[in-house]
Amino acid sequence: MITTERIIHCINPTCSHPINFVGSRVCANCQTPIVYRYVWAIGENLSKIPIGQIIGDRYEVIAPQIWLDKKPGEMPETKDELPGEIIPYLRLYGMRYVPSVKLPLSQQSSPLPSAVSHLPQVYGFVDSPWEAASKAILLENAPIDENGKLYPSIMEMWEQATPVRQVYWLWQILQLWQLLSDLDVEASLFLPNNLRVQGWCVRLLELMATSRIHTPITSLQRLGESWQPLVTTAHPSISEQLQNILSPILQGTAQFAEISQQLNLLLLSAAAEFPLALKVAGATDIGIEPQQNEDSCFPTNEDSIEDPLLPRVSIVCDGIGGHEGGEVASQLAVQSMKLQIRALLTEVSQQSEPVPPELLQQQIEASLRVVNNLICNANNQQNREGTQRMGTTLVMGIQVPQAVRSTMGWDAENSHELYIASIGDSRVYWITRDSCQRLTVDDDVLGREVRSLRSMYRRAIERPDATALTQALGTKEGESLHIAVQRLIIDEDGVLLLCSDGLSDNNLVERSWQDFAVPVLNGQMTLEDGLYAWIRLANQTNGHDNISVVMTYCRVSPEYIIATPPSEESPLGIFEGEIEPDGEIIGDSGDGAELADSSQALLDLDLELPDEAPVPAATPVSAIGKKQKQRKPLALLVGLLLLLLGSASLGLFIWSRYNPRNFNQMCRQLPQTVQRICPRFK
Repeated sequence: MITTERIIHCINPTCSHPINFVGSRVCANCQTPIVYRYVWAIGENLSKIPIGQIIGDRYEVIAPQIWLDKKPGEMPETKDELPGEIIPYLRLYGMRYVPSVKLPLSQQSSPLPSAVSHLPQVYGFVDSPWEAASKAILLENAPIDENGKLYPSIMEMWEQATPVRQVYWLWQILQLWQLLSDLDVEASLFLPNNLRVQGWCVRLLELMATSRIHTPITSLQRLGESWQPLVTTAHPSISEQLQNILSPILQGTAQFAEISQQLNLLLLSAAAEFPLALKVAGATDIGIEPQQNEDSCFPTNEDSIEDPLLPRVSIVCDGIGGHEGGEVASQLAVQSMKLQIRALLTEVSQQSEPVPPELLQQQIEASLRVVNNLICNANNQQNREGTQRMGTTLVMGIQVPQAVRSTMGWDAENSHELYIASIGDSRVYWITRDSCQRLTVDDDVLGREVRSLRSMYRRAIERPDATALTQALGTKEGESLHIAVQRLIIDEDGVLLLCSDGLSDNNLVERSWQDFAVPVLNGQMTLEDGLYAWIRLANQTNGHDNISVVMTYCRVSPEYIIATPPSEESPLGIFEGEIEPDGEIIGDSGDGAELADSSQALLDLDLELPDEAPVPAATPVSAIGKKQKQRKPLALLVGLLLLLLGSASLGLFIWSRYNPRNFNQMCRQLPQTVQRICPRFK
């Protein structure tokens, strides 16, 4: 009997019966999760291939140029000699965020890595996939959702987007133009259908060579022309400002730096229209198998809720170098980085104008190099060489509050900027109700091989050392570090998740975010309970390593759903620290929290830590709401008026019940009083 069911293969190489039906979530034979990998096929006449056609006994055409890999566990066809048309994809591997600092590619040993999927990556090739089509280049990480459908184009979503999101999309496109121009593929930004949006993030279907387009105007003017339909239909609150920015671009008189500055100020002003409240929780746990906790994070239960960095700063470090090395490096990195960030936030708070993102990124990079050199000095004092040198990964989130005039004319106190820094393989995720987006790319051999044009991604991932770290804090001089610093504008409710690989291994975050982060956003689970439950799951799944997690709940919506507080007994049963009454910080694992005497001796070395700079206290969450009342939506103002009216009515009712004489006397005198004040009132 011949079946007409569509099939897909299990990725488990030891599975004795790997064939499954499309739609299955796990293999019927071995229970391995089924991987659905959709690729974007580029080449001549590929859009004409009929739906349902099977290409190369492997790929099923499910939509024009969208193919499902039916054998995702097998290596796709790759090339030993890399074709010229795929070079931009490889050079830009990991360049999936929009950098503000421009460095010519000739001056970069590798592009600054990150991970939000602005750009696709080459997956493989298919020779002569169909009689009427040429060879195909297959792209993974294209803007295709889990159901095999393209994310909407920017034109489709433009008019229903908020003003801040409209400006944010344009700002991303401008920064991408700067990046892609170096590789002659900025024409990829000129076609609206090639620009797709996944929430806040602009994503590209494919890269297109600009040299093929013959036009008398400059590339920047061509970009401006592609913006015209968007600016014409922009939200009224920003349309005039966007027109003022666009006009000199079309005339050919604008410079990139000037446009970027103007667009950035408009972006910050639009974002400031919303209130911003933050809540942070952090913890580290030794795990099941390790004997020592080499992770460190901020905050923990040992950090005072009065710390001026809270709730704006979160840090996770995963130490390397073994006992008496990794644990020292991670703690030294956290403590010294806190001092650096305090000084930075103090300096920013004293500025009368918003600090440009380029400068903030440079300052964060400089701070990380200082921390790196402190650990290096400790290694040198201990005569540590080679694999004995201690080091640490680091991921950090910094919400930088800057005063700015909003688009509606308010003097706002927070521009909603969130800066992310990354070195090593600890990770940062941005999670909303609809998606989980990884913001960082690991600093590993895999990425180095792809960016240096030595190998395609799918071939490099087969290397036994593919996940080996290529850099960490403290292992070499700071000048040789390639530090990834990026900016995210908070324009919707979300959870910023920082974690060590004890949580992120085995794609655990991608597999479980809907169970732990979304309930927090929906008010079904407290931030603390979500954190505890995630660590408990990591112990069950990835207990071979230490686990550190810091979650920051970022809220911009006026509605605030309060979840039921956590029980007094920790859900994990391994946390000794009690939950602070206001819920700002939660506890640290008691296991591995104390340093060994020999490790403490290392921390006691004279490492010339910088003096701690005084910083104004961070605004509490409750105070943020009070100070931004003027920016509340009209509905909230109406609600307040109704509340006042109701309170007044209740007060009059109580007065009439308990002091009727005075109340009746007031009622008799009221008409005469009104007429004296307003003679025309009858």
